[in-house]
Amino acid sequence: MRIGKTVIRYTTHFTRAFKKLNPELHDLLKTREAIFRENIFDSRLRTHPLRGELNGFYSFSITYKYRVLFKIEKDGSTTFINIGDHSIYD
Repeated sequence: MRIGKTVIRYTTHFTRAFKKLNPELHDLLKTREAIFRENIFDSRLRTHPLRGELNGFYSFSITYKYRVLFKIEKDGSTTFINIGDHSIYD
């Protein structure tokens, strides 16, 4: 568990994918991101490490269908890599 607010960076790929989403998902992400900033492993997010080719990356849920792919950096910050349905893992 991380103490304090988490610093988040956004890749340009994440930003472009976010803009393509339904505006309702924008609001949901803002709510989830606020939870994430307080505790990236909050049970409401269902944060989990990924395996295989994405070993070293993590994912958390926005809805049952939509997820955020991210990486925890060496300095303790996080980088949001992608957002979308399960195809973001491909």
